[in-house]
Formats: sequence, structure tokens, C-alpha cells
Amino acid sequence: MTLTETERQVLGLIDESDLVALTQALVRVPGENPPGEEAATAAALMDLARDRGLQVEAEDAAPGRPNVIVTLPGGPDPGLLLLGHTDVVPVGTGWSGDPFSGELRDGRISGRGSTDMKGGLAACLVAMDAVRRAGVQPVGPVLLAALVDEEDTGLGIRHHVAHTPMPPFAGCIVAEPSDLQTVIAARGDSYLDYRVHGRAAHSGSPADGRNAIVGAAEIVADMRDWHGSLAADAHPLVGPATVSVGTIEGGQGTSIVAAECHLTVDRRLLPGESADDVLAEARSRLAALDLGRRDLSAEVSLAMAMPGFATAEDEPLVRVADAALGDAGGPGLPLGGWTAACDGGFIAETGVPVVVLGPGSVSDQAHRADESVGVDELVVAARAYALAILRLGRLAPG
Repeated sequence: MTLTETERQVLGLIDESDLVALTQALVRVPGENPPGEEAATAAALMDLARDRGLQVEAEDAAPGRPNVIVTLPGGPDPGLLLLGHTDVVPVGTGWSGDPFSGELRDGRISGRGSTDMKGGLAACLVAMDAVRRAGVQPVGPVLLAALVDEEDTGLGIRHHVAHTPMPPFAGCIVAEPSDLQTVIAARGDSYLDYRVHGRAAHSGSPADGRNAIVGAAEIVADMRDWHGSLAADAHPLVGPATVSVGTIEGGQGTSIVAAECHLTVDRRLLPGESADDVLAEARSRLAALDLGRRDLSAEVSLAMAMPGFATAEDEPLVRVADAALGDAGGPGLPLGGWTAACDGGFIAETGVPVVVLGPGSVSDQAHRADESVGVDELVVAARAYALAILRLGRLAPG
């Protein structure tokens, strides 16, 4: 598509060095979750947004855990929501350098959260600022919602949807790392919490006790079977639902028959799949194991649920976002799906169409040691967001 003069002007105001500096500033502020240390990142983001003349508000989703809303005012029509999060996963091990260095080397910015997703936040902020400095008023307001706790239980998005008054939106772009692909479907997620109860005894006479870990082992084996059965019902864009045992903890000591065992299980959801239905199936499978035959008892509960989403290919948001990405210098990838989960599913449940489009790779960089994001990707993302903002008026049916 041929760019208009206004679009060229706005894109000319996107400065690579500014984008790099902003990304580095955010990466250098730790915000690991758990335990939920987003406050410093939120404060830095608010300062950076105010420095650029944008409107800023904050509201605690939980004590000391503020959601941040950055606004570029617009006209009376429905606007655009840019969605992201301020938390990062724990650093972990295996880093070759400082995980919060924000070092620029060979065209990449390193550090925890550089890809997931402080680079995306920086690109959103720079795009909004470029439109503002060009003196262009979008047809509707543009909001960047940078929320807490996306990496854990979704406190931020739940509070945002339930308690924050928002203007009507024509669409939502989630700035998560998508390899600069326009993603129109994403899996959701649910956490299942299993607790197995037995009876302690001296391990010299194990028959006197009832070993909860033995019962947990049967549950683990069933999770493998459940995972395998899901492969037959794959979604065309996001693949099948999955089951993964995340943690297992039980027993008090080697010489004691384990009286208790606790498992957590990640059960990914297909778009449109209900977490309540998953819980019902988990309970049915648990009952079928008949752990009572071992004089054990067990229960399973739903610890967290995050919905997936699927947006139609002919949705105006999809057309506008994908064209903006192409005109911004994107790689020209086909419309795709995302096997990860994100806060966008909660927005889709409100009736707002959603896509994921952002710099970095969720599969190659996110949640890994030596995480990094390419500067060239940041620039393309910022340009794409700016063009999407300018083309808000095209987000109408037809």
C-alpha cells in the first residue's frame, strides 16, 4: 500500500536510538513474577510516558501492583487498545552476563524481558509518541494497557476488565512477541491443582501406611495419556491442547511413608474451550483412577484459567494490522496462530477483536537464559503500531 504524506511524516518521527534507549531503560528495571515485583517497571514506564507528553494513570490490581494506562487522546469514534504486561518471569540460571544489563550488541538488546515483553511496550510508546508529535488526532483514543501478573495468574487483566472504565475499542493489538507475524488465534491456559492424601508410617513397614506419592504417580501417568489423546483434536492454527505436569511435591523424609503429595498441571486450552469443562474432565479422570482402592483420597481444583481466542481472517482489525505490518517492513508471514497464552483472550471475551503482533520470539527467546530482541524488529513493530493508529478509521465492517 502506498503511504500517505501523514504516514510518512509519522514514521519519520520514529527514532531508532530513542527506541533502543527506552527498551534498555525498561529492561534495566527488574520486575520478576513470581513474586510480583512489577511496581518499579510500572513507575519507569509512567515516567517515560509522561516525558513524551502522554496521559498516564495507574490503578492497583493488588497492593503495590499497579496496572498502567497510557492514553493518546483521539476523536469520538471507537479507538485502539494496545495491550502488554510489565512483569517478567524469574531470571533463572544459565546467563552469560547480567540478566538486567540491557546491553546492545550486534543489533540486539539483551536482558530478561527484552523480548517478553518490554521491547513491545517500548515500541507501543514510541509509536504513540510519534503520532502525538506529528500533531495527528486519531479518530478514536489509543490506550496502552500495561498490566501486572500476566506471567502468573492474571491479576492485572482480571482487575482491568472488571473495574477499569474503558472507552469502546474497534480492536486490540497485543504487543507480545510474535516474530512479527499477525497472529489471529491463541491458546488459553488453565492450572490444575491436585492433592493426594494418604497415611504416614515408618518406611521400614510401608504396608502400615498409604503412600500418597504412589497415587500421584498414577495421576502423572494419566496426564501422559490425556496429553496423547488431545493430539487428535488439533486446531488448524494453534495445534492441539496440551497437558504438562509442572511441579510435584510430597513426603516429609526418606524414612517416612508420604502422607501427602501435591501436583500442579498446565492444561492448555483451545480457542473457545471452557476451563470449567476441563476441570470436569480432570475430575472424571481422577475418579476413574479409583485411588480409593489404595486407601488414598485425592481432589483436583482449578487454580487459574486464561481464555484463548480466535479472530476471523476477514475482521477489519486483521486486515488493518497485517497491512500496517507489511507497510512497516515486516517479514510478510501469513496469518498465524500462537501456542502460548496471553491476556488478549480476556479482551476477546468482551467482544473486542484481538490480534497478537509484536517484536521478538516467544519460542526462541522468551523465558530463556540470554533473552534478547533485535533492534530491527523493534523498529518494524513501532512503525506497524503507528500505521495501525493512523488507520483506525478503516476498522469498520465491510
